[in-house]
Amino acid sequence: MVRRTSLREADCPVARSLDTIGDWWSLLIIRDAFDGMRRFGEFQKSLGVAKGILSARLNSLVNADVLALVPASNGSAYKEYVLTEKGRGLFHVIVGLRQWGEAHLFAPGEPHSELIDIAAGQPVGPLEFHSLDGRVLGWEGTVVRKVSAKT
Repeated sequence: MVRRTSLREADCPVARSLDTIGDWWSLLIIRDAFDGMRRFGEFQKSLGVAKGILSARLNSLVNADVLALVPASNGSAYKEYVLTEKGRGLFHVIVGLRQWGEAHLFAPGEPHSELIDIAAGQPVGPLEFHSLDGRVLGWEGTVVRKVSAKT
């Protein structure tokens, strides 16, 4: 078995993020958590993943403080997985992946799920990034700058 290289100490925020949530099972678990799933069995049924793999990914996400294991909301003896504040911060990542997939991986008219604005009952508009003065930014309008250590 190939040993995975840790990116936990990398100086790149993308690398550190991928070290925490970079495999597809973790991202699909997070997607399902945003869709309201909370129990191991719900995740297992949705994903069709082996129980051992699911258990390992859930434990990893709990250890990374992306999910929390809490008592069941119905008062039963079961435990449930809920998104933490850190986990809820991944909403834009999941929406970005969803919108990229909609734009590039489906044929015109091919059925797929879509994200709906509950208040308006309409699909959510495209994810955009704005400068501090409100301009819409694309990749060509940005540059990565290293941040120096604070003394």
